[in-house]
Amino acid sequence: MLDADQRRLLGAFIRTHRERLRPNLPGRRRTPGLRREELAAEAGLSATWCAWLEQGRPVQASPDALGRLAKALALTQAERAYLFELAGRLDPQAPSEPEADAPASLVAIVQDLAHPAYGLDRLWNACCWNPAAARLFLGWLDGDHQRNLLRYIFLEETARRLIPEWEDRARRLLAEFRADYGHTFRDARVKQLVDTLRQDSPLFAQAWAEQDVQHRAGGLRDFDHPQDGAICYAQHTFTPAERPDYKLVVLVPVAEEESQRGKTQTKKPRILKERGSL
Repeated sequence: MLDADQRRLLGAFIRTHRERLRPNLPGRRRTPGLRREELAAEAGLSATWCAWLEQGRPVQASPDALGRLAKALALTQAERAYLFELAGRLDPQAPSEPEADAPASLVAIVQDLAHPAYGLDRLWNACCWNPAAARLFLGWLDGDHQRNLLRYIFLEETARRLIPEWEDRARRLLAEFRADYGHTFRDARVKQLVDTLRQDSPLFAQAWAEQDVQHRAGGLRDFDHPQDGAICYAQHTFTPAERPDYKLVVLVPVAEEESQRGKTQTKKPRILKERGSL
């Protein structure tokens, strides 16, 4: 059930767009736009139901009814998505699979950065990366490898050698992925990825069953690089405004003194929490 504020927002949105429409009738009249009865007739809905919806009353709106209402109101794709979001419903006409290509803005900024940076799509596949990231993530972004971050962390031996406290960071990464999974679990490709990893990785299967969820956060990230030795970065994650199902991950080098200070001034349990996933 929607709360009062959400119902008021929904009602105001419908009323405003109804009043913007011009009735296909001769002459002029005082009422701006369509009357509620006219909108209801156009959408094949009850006039009383439309009135109660505009008034913010606690009435239920099915996806089918919302779809007909959106069509009658001549809503754009963005407006239709907003209508369904306010109503707390899933749009049956929403695309099941988003665009496959990474946003141009994401690709551009990744290539322009000097520090390691990469982009992730909704399946957490690396969709773009720069040379610094390819040098850092051996076995993932260098050469011809599987680009999925979860598969890299849970299945590749190079990841275990590169990442100190590998199991803790793998678990943290999976908890962050589950936060996204709440939005993407209807995507068949996401489900297939999870099912495959549960079969291929005992740790993944165990951690997945534990149902841990965490927001993706920044913090210190340590690496034991075969050529560069022990190195530390501060991780920052951003989301493109035009494609919130994608992520930009940037790793900024941390001075050795700052890294050591972070280790000595923080208790061990806190360190494990802050020194999170990739």
